[in-house]
Amino acid sequence: MKPLEEFREKVRAGKMFDALAIAMSESIELNITTSVASEEDRQLGETSQPGYRMRTRINIVDGEVENEIGREFASNPAYAELQKLHLEQVKQGREILLNNLASLQSMFAMLNDTQSITTEITTKPEDKRLPER
Repeated sequence: MKPLEEFREKVRAGKMFDALAIAMSESIELNITTSVASEEDRQLGETSQPGYRMRTRINIVDGEVENEIGREFASNPAYAELQKLHLEQVKQGREILLNNLASLQSMFAMLNDTQSITTEITTKPEDKRLPER
């Protein structure tokens, strides 16, 4: 099952902590690809050749950043604007990823607080008595 489907299933089942845990686990990594594909590649539904793409993978939790820069991107000045676009997308993507994680953490804390309050309200008075010595 895909993570999005699993997330939706947990929400439908009312298992919000599980749903948020899935969302957080899927929100730690970002992959950005900028590529130049030929008309033939597009018609066949294929991606571009390795020399004609740039890829960046960012893992926020592990602090890892991996870059792949194709030969054509590195050596062909015609692709300078695409390089700038890719770098801007990486910068924006990183910020979006960090904002999404912060939002998920806030939701998780809010759910945790809500569950604590609900548990306190629904606890029977006899459960709140001090143990006898």
